[in-house]
Amino acid sequence: MSVACRRRRFLRLAALGSAAALVGGAPRARAASSVVDVCIDGDTNVSDWWTGSVKPRFEAANPGWQVNVVRTRGGTGNLAIAERALAALKVKADPQVDYLEEFNPANLPGSADAGLWTRMDASAVPAYARTNPLGRDNPFVLPYRGSQVVLAYDSEKVAPAEVPRTWDALTAWIKAHPGQFIYGRPDRGGSGRNFVVRAIHEANGRDPNLFRPDNFSKAEAEKRLPPAWAILRDLQPSLYDKGAYPAGNNPTLQLLANGTVSMISAWSDQALQAIRLGALPDTVKLAPLTDLLFAGGFTFSSIPSNAAHHEAALKLAEFVLSPEIQASVVNDMGGFPGLDWKNMPADLQAKFADVVAASLPTFPSNDWQTAMYDGWYGQVATGVDRAK
Repeated sequence: MSVACRRRRFLRLAALGSAAALVGGAPRARAASSVVDVCIDGDTNVSDWWTGSVKPRFEAANPGWQVNVVRTRGGTGNLAIAERALAALKVKADPQVDYLEEFNPANLPGSADAGLWTRMDASAVPAYARTNPLGRDNPFVLPYRGSQVVLAYDSEKVAPAEVPRTWDALTAWIKAHPGQFIYGRPDRGGSGRNFVVRAIHEANGRDPNLFRPDNFSKAEAEKRLPPAWAILRDLQPSLYDKGAYPAGNNPTLQLLANGTVSMISAWSDQALQAIRLGALPDTVKLAPLTDLLFAGGFTFSSIPSNAAHHEAALKLAEFVLSPEIQASVVNDMGGFPGLDWKNMPADLQAKFADVVAASLPTFPSNDWQTAMYDGWYGQVATGVDRAK
């Protein structure tokens, strides 16, 4: 398949992903079945990797079991699945899901207290003891892969020596090259969300520790967030189409792929995989900021305690932390492993020594995030219809 054909295929898949369709299967009648239903809430690069890498390897290692990959609406679909599982728990019914990829139980308040989630520890998943401590957000999540947001740029338009490496240099570059940079809506994808988070960090002394799950208050938000809105409003006239914010990670990548813009914020794993597949031209390069990294984080798996195939789901959790799959996370997805880097093969440790961060800036996914979304729409992107 030619590069052009692969790129068109990528863009078609991206369009399907943003249409909130279920891709790759659907939960089935499960009586006496030997099928583990896995709901994927990531982009198409994630569901493709699960279908092409995890599924066949798990099935080969576990004869008699199959993995049914279900792609839900990116960003919010697994919340609906979790709500369904909670309702099923209350009536002692089958939740119709065994394993949620990319879902943090903290995003469904009360569900942990209700007993919905399996506690993740070394007794349930032995490999958990080797995971990166930075990814252990709460007792009910399994950190199995990670990524960070970086700058993705077309090196035919932007010389590597001219790529900004600090926030001040980035904002200066955006203003000097009007229409050539864009980031996505923060509530539609992490590449845009973490650009906004970086502005918040910049406006607050580059101190991510000021934003914690346990310190939100309306007064604190009103103090910490408005200076970031001023920064982003100042940038808006210099953005692509003066602020035509794409509604997702993939639409943002498309603007870079077709040459509409020459630089974007992007997830490192998603961009690297798109380059490898030819969906982005090989002239696209990636660069992190050096004064303070864009935020990133780990993708969490979670397992309902009432899953019909609970033991098989735990076996799958152990499998995704196996050396083979964790190496595939790095080599095939361009992501960071869920395992602590010290537990990865020596050759991979050496290869990625320059990008292994001792700490990764984060931003809480609770009321802080809600306040960020509300403030961005209300104070920055005032002309954007939030519902579209």
